[in-house]
Formats: sequence, C-alpha cells, structure tokens
Amino acid sequence: MSERFVLNETSHFGRGSREVLASEITNRGYKKVLFVTDKTLLDCGVAGKVSAVLDTAGIPYDTYADIKPNPTVKNVQDGVAVCKASGADVIVAVGGGSVMDTAKGISIIMTNPDRADVVSLEGVSNTKNRGMAMVALPTTHGTAAEVTINYVITDEDREVKMVCVDPNDIPLLAIVDSELMETLPKSIAASTGMDALTHAVEGYITKGHNTMSDMFHMQAIKLIFKYLPAAVNEKDPKAVEKMALAQYIAGMGFSNVGLGIVHSMAHQLGAVYDTPHGLANTILLPTVMRYNGAVCADRFKEILAGLGVIGALSFTDEQAVEVFVGKIEELSRTVGITTTVKDTGCKEEDLDMLAEKAMADPCMPGNPREVTKEDFIKLYREAM
Repeated sequence: MSERFVLNETSHFGRGSREVLASEITNRGYKKVLFVTDKTLLDCGVAGKVSAVLDTAGIPYDTYADIKPNPTVKNVQDGVAVCKASGADVIVAVGGGSVMDTAKGISIIMTNPDRADVVSLEGVSNTKNRGMAMVALPTTHGTAAEVTINYVITDEDREVKMVCVDPNDIPLLAIVDSELMETLPKSIAASTGMDALTHAVEGYITKGHNTMSDMFHMQAIKLIFKYLPAAVNEKDPKAVEKMALAQYIAGMGFSNVGLGIVHSMAHQLGAVYDTPHGLANTILLPTVMRYNGAVCADRFKEILAGLGVIGALSFTDEQAVEVFVGKIEELSRTVGITTTVKDTGCKEEDLDMLAEKAMADPCMPGNPREVTKEDFIKLYREAM
C-alpha cells in the first residue's frame, strides 16, 4: 500500500526569518506580489513587518485585506479580482488560517478558472493545475495552513464550512517567523494553540495514521503541553517559538492523514454562529475524546507515556481516558478557555441541524469511532 506525504518545497524557521522573503522572491524570478492579509494585522502593524521587507527590496505589491475571520466565497472571489487586476505573479499571505485559506482559494482559481464559483472546490478536489505560487507567513501558532493541503471557506448561502482538500493548493514556501506571533491577544494565542493540539491529537488517533504521522503528532503534543502556557500567559519568546514549530509539525502530519469529528462538529459552529475555529475545537475536544476513548484508549496511553505520566501504559482503559481528557481540560483552563457550546449561541433546537451538517463533513470518515447523527446530537448536548 502506498502512503503519500505532501509538504512545502522549502520552509524557513526562526525569529526574524521573514528577512529571507525578498531573496526567495527575486531568486525565483517573481516580479510582483499580491500581499494577502487582514485589516486587523494591517492596523496593529504585524503585516507591516513583512511588507517592510518587500519595501526595502523594492519589490512591488498590491494588498488585499478584505477577509472575514471565517472567510467566505465572496472573500475569495473578490481576492481573485484584485489579483487579476494587479498583474501579480506570486502571492504572499500573512495571517492566520482565515488569511491562508483565502489565499489558497485565490491561488487555485487563478490557475483553474473553471472553479471560479468556489463552491465546486468543496471536498477532495480534482483540479488540474497547481495553484499560483504562494509564500505563507503565519501569525498564529495553531492553524498550520502554511503546510497543509486543506483550506476551509464558508458558503454563507448554505451556512456550510466547505473543507477543500487539494495538493495543488499547498504553499510553495513557508516562512515561520515567531516574532509575527508574539503580540497575539491572549485569547487568540490560547485558542489557536489549542487548535494545534486538536490537530495533533486527532491526527494521532485518526484511522489513516501511520508511522511518519505518528512521529510528527507525538512531538507536537509534547511541545504544546510544555510550551503553550508560557506562550499565552507570559508571552515568553522561546515558548512562542516552540509553539510556532509545534503547530507546523502537527500540520505536517494531519494534512496527510486526516482528522476526525472534533473538526466535523467545530466546522458547523463556525458556519452557523461564526465561532472562531480554534475556540470551537477547544470547546469540543474533551467531549469527543471521551467518546473516542472507547476505541482508542491504547493510543491515549501512548500519548500520556510520551508526556511523562508514570505508569500510563499500565492504566486501565477507563483510567487512560479520564487522565488524558483531564490533562486537556487542565491545559485549556490554564490558558483561560472555559467556554462551552452554549456560549457560542447554540440552542437545543439547533442540535438536529448541526448534527445533520456534521454528518456530511469531510473530516468525519477519519474518526476512529463510528458516529451516527444521534451520536452527534448527544455530543453537542454534552458540550453545552
């Protein structure tokens, strides 16, 4: 059986690594940049730390920043129009998952104009052409969109988060500069860090996991438990840099083996209530891990052993589930997240609708335990 791994052509890491951007662009022969970011990052000066590199090198660029936190079909289509008008031949995306996902959509449609409706990109795509060249600089330590073959766009008409899976969308270059993450508001640093943990945990237990993905996910889990509290609560530069690395490592894994129903359920909270993705994952992770523990307690024991929990491999299945879920809940509290599904605006009468949407989510088949619509309703209710 063949197992495929798709990664960036080149990646740069380390505080201040954005300085390689200009040489990477010029050495590859690109002439003009479409600079994709969001208005918040422009206003707070984070995006300016990257555009300054372009300015110093005299590289021309046009900026597109009209992107919602849960990016929409229109955000992508508007970005395509700006890209065409600019004459850009390379995209530089600076931001979190919303910016990266929008940039990926623009990149794909620029070289696959038959997909200009955007909605036809949903699911496992069969686009013919590799997307327009893209350089990705993440500003959060959680999404890992800079190294994945996935992107998520909201179809507001259907209230659906479209998960698009396409090797043609992976950025040519990733530049993971932790200095761009150091001024994150505490709430965003916490939720995106817990998003990275969700990626690593779901990737470790998903049906498609393999030896290589296990290596990435286990290391990411160790780094996140060790460094996320200091990255969030103390803004410790070393901890932020370690989190930048951890989220990238997790992305290397899950992008190639898939996720599970934490994401299936979280996508619906984002689509219906505009809940930030990392926060939605954080809310749902403990409840879903209790559910999945019925079939993957042994995997939880391995994670606990990796975290240094004495005697973890000898735990009963019930002990392993409770200790592991307890550690997740403790980490969430430590970084200040105590939100529930009810706090997103979800009501009891919405559960049937949310469960129906979750059943159709592309992440569902990767879950280690089979799930029915009734199971989804019960899980949403428990997370309330």
